Amino acid sequence: MADVLSQAQIDALLNSVRSGEKDLEKSSSEQEKKYAKYDFASPRKFTKDRIKMLNGIFENYSRVIGSRLNARLRTSCEITVESVEEQHYYEFSNALTEGDVLALANVEIKDALQEQQVMFYLSTSTALSMMDRMMGGEGGVDDNLDSEYAYTELELKLYEDLAEDVISVLGVSWENYLPIRFTYERTDVNPTLSQLLGVDETVVIVDLKLQFPNLSGRMSICFPGDMLMGVFAEISRENPVRKVAAEDKSDQIFESLRDSSLEIVAEMANTQLSLNDIYRLNVGDVIDLGYSKDSPVYLEIGGYHWFTGRMGTHKKNMAIKIDDVCYQAEQRSE
Repeated sequence: MADVLSQAQIDALLNSVRSGEKDLEKSSSEQEKKYAKYDFASPRKFTKDRIKMLNGIFENYSRVIGSRLNARLRTSCEITVESVEEQHYYEFSNALTEGDVLALANVEIKDALQEQQVMFYLSTSTALSMMDRMMGGEGGVDDNLDSEYAYTELELKLYEDLAEDVISVLGVSWENYLPIRFTYERTDVNPTLSQLLGVDETVVIVDLKLQFPNLSGRMSICFPGDMLMGVFAEISRENPVRKVAAEDKSDQIFESLRDSSLEIVAEMANTQLSLNDIYRLNVGDVIDLGYSKDSPVYLEIGGYHWFTGRMGTHKKNMAIKIDDVCYQAEQRSE
């Protein structure tokens, strides 16, 4: 049973309505719940967690290609992930025009080539601006560019080179989950006539925004749903209870460090000589450093004192026996 309002509460409610502090129509609309439409004929294949995983993967990918494009195009390029959505293929293909170009990439999972290919789309104005910078220009774009502009043979070669570069590093973003290799296959110059996938087939479309100093463009990546389902199944098979943050890679890191070369400098003492004294030095002359032969020797790594020791010989070779380790930063700088 609903609560009964007192007379004082009724008077306060009426006064707030008269004064405009409370809008009954607005209050009733705010209380109405809004429900998203769901198509039961074609249910969603990818859960929110998987879409969130893809969003994180492409956040990392946007940083990787951002640094590569900054160096290659000699300009600042900010790349952000605008959306990661599950759609039907016709929503991707219907947005293409006859002049658009698609770059197709092969996908290898554990050296097994997948049947379906990933599609990369770069807006025409953005691609032409990037090509202009690759040729030494300022990246200017014609404001009157035709929406059905057709690439020349030279522009197609540059487009292929650019597409191959951005596709080759996509696998790096998947390394935390699964070793996947993406390789450039070919360029489709008229995707509206090609039936790459079924129109009702499920795909995941990733939209990236590219922001240049004089231009704002976009790049879209279309993943076939069946191919992605296979990727997620492989991830679940290999890592049933996977926790990336808790993964310990210390052994792998130290194994790589063991093969690294490192310069160690032993310094017993230092002194200053005039150029005239150095000029008059001969074989057999002695330079007095003010230290005895038993004085400690400092071992420097990267310009800092890491160890102290004493000079000696080992199997007829000059050697230093370590006496102390300088763990503290203030000891290393002494």
